[in-house]
Amino acid sequence: MMSIRPLAEADIPLVGNVARTIWQATYSALISQAQIDYMLADRYAPKLIRAQLDDAHHAWRIAWCGDEMAGFTHAQIQSPACKIEKLYILPRYQRQGLGRSLIDEIRIFARDNAAIQLWLQVNRHNTGAIAAYQHYGFVMLEARVFDIGGGFVMDDYVMEMPL
Repeated sequence: MMSIRPLAEADIPLVGNVARTIWQATYSALISQAQIDYMLADRYAPKLIRAQLDDAHHAWRIAWCGDEMAGFTHAQIQSPACKIEKLYILPRYQRQGLGRSLIDEIRIFARDNAAIQLWLQVNRHNTGAIAAYQHYGFVMLEARVFDIGGGFVMDDYVMEMPL
């Protein structure tokens, strides 16, 4: 049975563990292990996530299948848009509607905060995610390289969808 709820502080360590599992399965063929480790440490630091939970411009939602965290999303209002910062599903739960359900939760958050569009970045070589986002209604705007520090870059497509 699938359910979605807001992230609670007690879930923060589990999000980091699930993120590592997903990133290893998804990105090990796309970016270096050093970059994976750098980005996980940067984006899933418990102190950072706790601060985001206390900030009304951020929304974290987690998807559960039974008693297992199956995925999560994090979005941030950047008026007049809402950026989906993270949307990850464990490989064994992909293609079961969890991604769409998580995006639907973020749509509600975005509309409640007067956003008029959703946008995101996706690795140019992550063809599965690109196809999923297109299926959800996102369109590609541009290809961009983002310097993320530590000597690393993200080679991404920027995608958006109106609300």
